[in-house]
Amino acid sequence: MGTHDGAAGIAALYDDFGRRWARGTSPLYEEWSLGVAGDGELTQRLAHLPHRLQQPNLLYAAARWAGSPLVGFAQWREWLLTHWEAVLEVAHARSTQTNEPNRCATLLPVLSRIDGPVALLEVGTAGGLCLFPDRYGYEYTAPDGIHRLDPPADETPVLLECRLDEDASLPQRRPEVVWRRGIDLSPIDVRDAEAVDWLATLVWPGPDHDARVARLRAAAAVVASSPPEIIRGDLLETVTDAGAQAPAEATVVVFHSAVLLYLDAQSRQRFSDIMAGLGEAIGRRVLWLSNETTGTYPAVDAQLPRGIRTDHRFVQTVDGRPIALAGQHGAVYETQPFRADRV
Repeated sequence: MGTHDGAAGIAALYDDFGRRWARGTSPLYEEWSLGVAGDGELTQRLAHLPHRLQQPNLLYAAARWAGSPLVGFAQWREWLLTHWEAVLEVAHARSTQTNEPNRCATLLPVLSRIDGPVALLEVGTAGGLCLFPDRYGYEYTAPDGIHRLDPPADETPVLLECRLDEDASLPQRRPEVVWRRGIDLSPIDVRDAEAVDWLATLVWPGPDHDARVARLRAAAAVVASSPPEIIRGDLLETVTDAGAQAPAEATVVVFHSAVLLYLDAQSRQRFSDIMAGLGEAIGRRVLWLSNETTGTYPAVDAQLPRGIRTDHRFVQTVDGRPIALAGQHGAVYETQPFRADRV
């Protein structure tokens, strides 16, 4: 996501968030976003903030953390202007780190097909909830019915649900994960109750999201029982050294969801170049598994089927090649548009 061109750019950002992402899934955030987009005073205020603090997710979560009521835009706007400095204080201290474990349901179709041991390296990992796809249970609704992979017997039951558009995408097993690491600018320790509360505050309000809070807390309990190592640092500066620490016999899977949109275009290209040469640099088999929005990589967008709709969807790529659409919170996984006979 690039820089925003003053108040007009902020208005476009919030309008897009409301219409493309919140609509149909979080009515309140849709109302707030469209309200901000049409409010000259708020867009001017946001335009004068650092780029990081302009993001809708962070503004809304910071407001809620500071005590904002979940009310209509007119009343919320009045509250926000009254408590503006308190909201900015929270936003400065915290960051947008959506850590949705259900995204593992859209990673599993790829991970389950890797032969042999797997080493997971997640960039932008937050608390590491997506580093444990082998510890959760899954329920997939496919065209031919419902299929379950129950969680391991010794784990707290966490059930992740996902709808598939093709039976061929059904995972038959979990990956054999032998090593896991995360990278994040501000790692979250899920043993810290306040940190988990912040992650829960980042979950959008609305009936489609109520279950996400309970699932997040349950997954956090699983991860807290055996916390992964999370490296504090810039992904561009740390991913090569981190990958080199993985077992030599394992396939290193570098993955991320909704992370690269926070980098500028030059940094995204640098990351892509790093990934292209990572296997040779560390002497291991490497697979790059990406879930990002359209607009992140023009080279990926150019490979998408014409007319494809990506609202509420990430484009999932393997080594830069798009293979599926993955729901932003893991609820759907669609491969039909990418079948060779349909492209």
